[in-house]
Order: sequence, then structure tokens, then C-alpha cells
Amino acid sequence: MPVPFEERRLDNGLRVLVHEDPSTPIVGIHWMVHVGSKHERPGRTGFAHLFEHLLFQGSENVPPGAHFTYVQDAGGTLNGSTWFDRTNYWEVVPVDALERVLWLESDRLGWFLPGLTAEKFETQRGVVRNERRQRYENQPYGLWLEKVLGLLYPAGHPYRHPTIGSMEDLAAATFEDARAFFETWYRPNNCALVLAGDVEADDAFARVERWFGAIEPGAVPEPPKVPAVRLEEDRLETVVEPVEVPRVYLAWHVPAWGRPGSHALDLLAQVLAGGRSGRLWRELVYHRRIAQDVSAFNWQPLEDTGLFLVVLTGKPRTEGAELLSAFDEILGRLATGGLAEGEATAAAHRVQLGLLHALNDVGGRADALAHAAVLLDDPVYVERQQAERAGVEADEIQEAARRWLAGASRAVVEYAPASP
Repeated sequence: MPVPFEERRLDNGLRVLVHEDPSTPIVGIHWMVHVGSKHERPGRTGFAHLFEHLLFQGSENVPPGAHFTYVQDAGGTLNGSTWFDRTNYWEVVPVDALERVLWLESDRLGWFLPGLTAEKFETQRGVVRNERRQRYENQPYGLWLEKVLGLLYPAGHPYRHPTIGSMEDLAAATFEDARAFFETWYRPNNCALVLAGDVEADDAFARVERWFGAIEPGAVPEPPKVPAVRLEEDRLETVVEPVEVPRVYLAWHVPAWGRPGSHALDLLAQVLAGGRSGRLWRELVYHRRIAQDVSAFNWQPLEDTGLFLVVLTGKPRTEGAELLSAFDEILGRLATGGLAEGEATAAAHRVQLGLLHALNDVGGRADALAHAAVLLDDPVYVERQQAERAGVEADEIQEAARRWLAGASRAVVEYAPASP
């Protein structure tokens, strides 16, 4: 699918991309800040995610909660998200609401701090701490990612902690810390703004200049050093909790998003667990009947690291060791025996279908362009990846299984049901 765009950079450093699609009278707006959990300093984890919450609490000219009201009253949708490498904010609105959204977004980038109060900070800190309790600490298997990252990365590594942060760091954060975080990272020269939809490029650039051009740039710190990590041996943690069935999480270090070998890993995930014809589904769920669910992901997009994940959820009274042994047998056959006829083609079709689905609407295309611009400095990658994935051969998938999974050490987190 073609995703053409035009790009300009404002004098203050804001990177602006415009993708024209007049087929429907809507526009997707994605504003992405190049800051995520990996940029947080020790003792202050969770700040990037906390700021995602705070950015919806009003700015100098926008009252608290009004951002949602203004967009939804115009018939639009909106949200934000935080990741290891970035924080993004997006809207999809009728094109006649574009001016309103540009005003809203420019006000919270350029005039957020005058609207930030200690009361707002305390309220949202409480919301985030409660989110951690509900979604992580009090959920079955809820801390799996925290445990996997702790096995994969050494202490102090930028990718060791998840975006939610630790309860201790959230409790220790101060209002002054919050102001400093925004002033450090939320600068136009550390952001990309993408408009996709029923817009004309020159007019769109002029509107962005009008609303964002006066925002002052600032000195942005160098990104954190991300040392390469290689596990010398398997690392295993067993967690005994009151869960109903066993579950095993396996994770490997693999190439980062867009790097050589990444596309073969995308297809490998489909060969293993894509649809009901994936090898893990056929063997563990249908034939051996020791698992009730399986999944595999080349976890993307990540800027400076890569993770391949496999999740095996067993049936009651199944042991985690049995799941792990069966998986290793299946992986070994794939790594040494290669793919059956048609497996690579089916995997490629599923990957391409997923990509086309993601690019089907203007919001998805804006999101894809923003990620490629911020994390890869290469928005053309949105189009190029389609051909690159289609060109992956069966022997490349086999080699990915052999090199990155079967031939490498891994992190394993096994959840076992507590005895009644």
C-alpha cells in the first residue's frame, strides 16, 4: 500500500509530515515525543507514563478535561500511549475540526506548564499508582513483563523497567521533578507531528506553522547509552501464585525494529503461533492437548533493542516443565528441519494482512509514519517494509529460528499454581 508524504521542519525543529488522502473527510493527527521509559533516570521510573496522564489535564488556555470534550464534541476520537522509546498523542477528527485540534496540541506542547499545578500532579500520581495496583500487582500473571525484563537486562539498563514504573519511584516523585521532566523532553525539536487525511500539504504546513511556530526549542539531552546485552546462559524465575493454570513466558534478545533479520522474525512468529495452523497450536493445543493458548511475537517497535516473546498457557494440572520441553522439541525441529511447503507463504500473507489492516485508515498511517520518523529517522520505511517482508524466504525463517532462538540463551518466567 503506498503511503506518500511530504515533510518539512519548522525553524524550532518540529518535524512535520503530511500524508494526503481525500477519500474521506477526516484527518488523523499524531504528535509523538521522543521520550519513553528508557529515558527516565534511576529512581524516577514511570515519569513518561505519568506525563501521558498529565497532558490531558489542561494547559494555560485549555481547562482540565476539556481536551477530551472539545475533540469528542467535534465527532472525533483521541488517546495517548507510552512506550519504552516514545510517548504519543493522537486524534482522528472530521477535517473541519483540524484547526481546533492543532490549537489544543500546540497549547499543551507550548503552554502546558502554566496550567500544571501541584494538585493535578498529586491526583494523577494517585491515578497511576492505582493503575499499577489494578493492572499489574493485583492481576494474575500481572508482573510478567517486569520479571522478564529483569532477567533479560542488567541493573541500570534503560530497557530493564516497564513504562508503568515502580511504586517506590512514583511515591518519591516531586512536583519539581515533574516540571523538570517536561522542560527537558517536551520540546518541538524532540517531536514529530503527522497529519494524514483530507488535507492539502501546503495548507497543512501553513496551519502547523501558525499554531506551533512560536513555541521555543530547547536543548534536549543525548539519548541514554544502550549497551548491547547477550545472555550467557538461560535465566529462569519460577513464580508460585494463586493462578488457575500454569503459564510460561520465554524471551530472547533479537535485532531491533527495522534492522537486518527483523522481518524474518516477524514471519517466524507466524509460523510458530499465527492462527490455528501455527506449529505451537497444532502440537500443543490440538495434538498433545497440554496447552489452551499459545502466542509468539517479534515485539515491536523498539528503537535500540529487540525482543522475541513466546507465551504458553497450560491446561490445569499441566506442569510448566512439560510445556517448556514440548516447545523446545518443536523449535528444534523447525531450526534443523526447516519449513514445510507453503508455511513461509502463509506466514508472509498473515504478516502482510496485519500490516495492511494497520494502514487501512488515516489514523493508522499517521501512527506508522510517526513511529518510523521518530524511532528510525526513516518514514519511507512504512512503504519499504511491505516489499522487504514479502521477500523473506523460507530458509531465512529457519535461520532466524536457529540463530536467535534455538541457538541462544533466553529468559524464562514460569507461573505455577499455588497449592490449595
